[in-house]
Amino acid sequence: MVNDILNDAENRMKSAIKVLEEDLEGIRTGRATPALVEKLTVDYYGMPTPFSQVSTISIPDARTIMIRPFESSLLKAMEKAIQTSDLGLTPSNDGKAIRLTLPPLTEERRKDLMKIVSNRLEDARVSVRNVRRDVIKDLKDGEKEKLISEDEKKKGEDKIQKLTDQWILKVDEIGKHKEKEIMEV
Repeated sequence: MVNDILNDAENRMKSAIKVLEEDLEGIRTGRATPALVEKLTVDYYGMPTPFSQVSTISIPDARTIMIRPFESSLLKAMEKAIQTSDLGLTPSNDGKAIRLTLPPLTEERRKDLMKIVSNRLEDARVSVRNVRRDVIKDLKDGEKEKLISEDEKKKGEDKIQKLTDQWILKVDEIGKHKEKEIMEV
């Protein structure tokens, strides 16, 4: 039973890290990446649909993102979605595609982005710690109901603490990598 609880906890922690990584991909650095616009949505036949499903997104050079919608009727709506997003980019529409040119980040904008990254990292840490809290509660409940012994509970608590430390370290590594990416000129 303890191993099942710990395996479930590890899977939940992994998914918290995966969510963090996907979230950080959408934060603009000095380089163009399709992840910046893939998750933006456009109204497509009454349904909010991600750009990645209605267009081809390419990176012709390090500071440019080109979005070619499958239907030219989507151009205006996609342009508006980009303008209303928090990307801070101005799209240019040539009638067939949208070009986004990423200006170099200012020092002030880099600091703002680092604050956002710090908040997302802290959310991930809290998420991992919440998994630990839930597991410890499950272990205590298991001991009360005589499903596991006190020794098993103690070993389980030690293992979940080691697992938590390991995943928190992973969050910190991801944060350092993203900070390096943002601060790179």
